Amino acid sequence: MQKKKEKFLNKLVKKDYNNELEMILEKKSFDENAKNLLLSILYKIEASYKDYKKIKRNVMTKEEYIKQFIDMIQENCDNITICKMNSKEADILGDKTFLVDKESKRIICYPVERKLLYCIAKISKKDEIIKKEYPIVWETLSDLVNIGNNIETVEPLRDFNGYSWTTLSKEIESISYNIIYQNLRILLGQEFLDKWIKNKEFIIDYMEVFKNHLEEQYGVKNQKDIIKTVQKLSVLLKLQYNPKKKEEFQKEKIEIEETLNKIDNKEKYIEMITEKKRELTEEIKRIDETVNNKDLLQEEYVKRNEKLPLKKKIFSVRILSKLMQEERNEKLDELEKLNELLNPKKFVSYKKEMEQKYEYLKLVDVEELEKEIENTLVKLQKTFLKCYQLKIEKMVEKTEIVDGIYEYRYYCLLPFTSETCVEQVKQIKKELQETRRILLDKAQQLKVIVVTSKNKEIDDEILKNIFAIRMITLEDMYIKLIKEKDKVYIQLFDEEIFEEKVELKDFGNMNKKDLEIKFNKKIKVFN
Repeated sequence: MQKKKEKFLNKLVKKDYNNELEMILEKKSFDENAKNLLLSILYKIEASYKDYKKIKRNVMTKEEYIKQFIDMIQENCDNITICKMNSKEADILGDKTFLVDKESKRIICYPVERKLLYCIAKISKKDEIIKKEYPIVWETLSDLVNIGNNIETVEPLRDFNGYSWTTLSKEIESISYNIIYQNLRILLGQEFLDKWIKNKEFIIDYMEVFKNHLEEQYGVKNQKDIIKTVQKLSVLLKLQYNPKKKEEFQKEKIEIEETLNKIDNKEKYIEMITEKKRELTEEIKRIDETVNNKDLLQEEYVKRNEKLPLKKKIFSVRILSKLMQEERNEKLDELEKLNELLNPKKFVSYKKEMEQKYEYLKLVDVEELEKEIENTLVKLQKTFLKCYQLKIEKMVEKTEIVDGIYEYRYYCLLPFTSETCVEQVKQIKKELQETRRILLDKAQQLKVIVVTSKNKEIDDEILKNIFAIRMITLEDMYIKLIKEKDKVYIQLFDEEIFEEKVELKDFGNMNKKDLEIKFNKKIKVFN
């Protein structure tokens, strides 16, 4: 009776969400194509989310996801235009597929559901989620976390259709951003990242919380390795995707080089600061004299307007006075900062900040950017797998092991490049095998999955196929060993449906006595 009641309530929930979205869309100035596309997205999410949650495990519930989707439309989208070919909107987009204007809450997008959903996720986020006291990475790491979350938001629509799970690398906005974000999600959990992204005030320093969470769960060394590698990747990816930012970083690098050279000679640096202070004091004095003298203010008004183009001319002496007061305040702030630098403690802190900035800015000189990104990603995966092994060791319940198997299978099948997934990355083959073996050992000890063999190597060769198949429900998996001539194959079944046949190439001279599975007999993998 209770189950029937729950099913009935679930049907009402579905109906309510659809009606809720329609009511919101009635009040929005979207064209009909946009409204239809948004309703289609909702329908497909409702059909696919169950499989998405089963595959990934640690994600929000379907109800939470749909509510977030509707709230984002209501709060952050005032104008959605679906672009047609050869239209004025197409001219605005140029070679892009969408445009997001957060200030005016406007989206222009081609009629592609996953692109529109990506735009909605993007328009709903703050650009800055890290305090500016973290040089350079306040911007690049903010981008990394936000973009990774945007890509994840699209995933239920992109990779699931209600009966299968397929990932096409070309449909992922950035494979690199995605895998880094998924590394962090698996290690820290979805809830932590959601809170970080949705944090509207800087009352909590999430960068510090990020470090503390990693250290508590995976130790000091792993925390430092992950933070350092992720920050480096965030800068490298910014350089890869934003040529203008590369130019800015190059210019800033040169300026910091000059500053650091001056800092190294402390006496000259103090002389330079003192001289700059004198100049600022003179400028502040001149502003005060001008603002408090009508004749001088009028002269300044004429002088400035003579040099300005028509669009930028100052319209009145009163406005000029206000501008000069703002200039005075800026110079006072600058003067205060210079005074602080003469304080030995502040000087040391300033020097350290410049050196930290310079470490990241030097990355603009990397010659083979793509290769550097790939190598650094490999390094991150090695540390990630060390941490994941620690996570496995803490698993004590059967449900945790089942979640771990699904989670690790999902990780292994993540795209690493446009041509390969994580499981195929040769540089981390040893770490992948070791992690898999630890997980399978624990699963067999707790009798989550069958022990297929008395020989660990044979056992691993058989069961590793769990992590390479895109079956939605692993608990329904059956396996069968078959021999064809001199070769041994494993067949994988989803209940009665044949899914895949894999040759066991590294099986060697198999001893039947080592096997608990007989040839040509189907056996369920999960107990």
